[in-house]
Amino acid sequence: MIREDPYWEIYSGNGPYLLLVHGFLSSGAQWQPNLDALSKFCRPIVMELYGHGRSPSPTDDARYRPAGYAQAIDEIRERLGVERWFVCGYSLGAAITANYTLSHPEHVRGHIMTNSTSAFAEPAMVDQWRATAEQTATSIRQGGKAAVDKIAVHPKNAKRLPESVKQALVEDARILNPEGIARTMQFTLPEASVRSRLTSSSVPGRLICGRFEERFRDHRNFAETLANFDVVDVDAGHGVNMEDDDGFNRAVEEFIAGH
Repeated sequence: MIREDPYWEIYSGNGPYLLLVHGFLSSGAQWQPNLDALSKFCRPIVMELYGHGRSPSPTDDARYRPAGYAQAIDEIRERLGVERWFVCGYSLGAAITANYTLSHPEHVRGHIMTNSTSAFAEPAMVDQWRATAEQTATSIRQGGKAAVDKIAVHPKNAKRLPESVKQALVEDARILNPEGIARTMQFTLPEASVRSRLTSSSVPGRLICGRFEERFRDHRNFAETLANFDVVDVDAGHGVNMEDDDGFNRAVEEFIAGH
């Protein structure tokens, strides 16, 4: 039987479980700067998105939708035998963990996220993604690895990341699966926004915001208006946990200690 569940890995640690989900064209390697520090107060679990890292690229479109990811994530929780845990998502991964939190609030003690345009996207942006999703996916399928390598957010184009992390991400980018990436653009991104639903979330949330990402400023300010949610700014751009690992780690520790 072909394995179709996402790849995930548990790291040693002390305290509650914390699921970590990376962003688009990234991999579990992005958490390298954080795992040692996080392990002192929680037990990190790193999950990789479909088509990324060591995860498969299923042919079932439903698995790529946020609801499909939510089911896969909750199956991980069940396999761990825990009733409630913490989840943390980065960029597109934050949209996925936010969707999971909203659909399974009874199992989430707290939700942490970093800058995520996909999670906070307004209707006009979502409409644009939906309108271009099929064409973008077709271009990736036709172009294969060369098309994936040309995507602007490919880790080889990162300017602010520590060199060791960048090289690890570039290495993992070699195994990105074009079909999985195409389906991500087709089925994950257009349904990722949770902007309108976050206003009613019952789960404590924290945005750890890279203050230098100017284009995210309006979304950051919107997050401050949400009930049961707070914002912590750190000295980073979009690559929050990698660019200011100390600030990110402290903000996670404080949040977990408080919930």
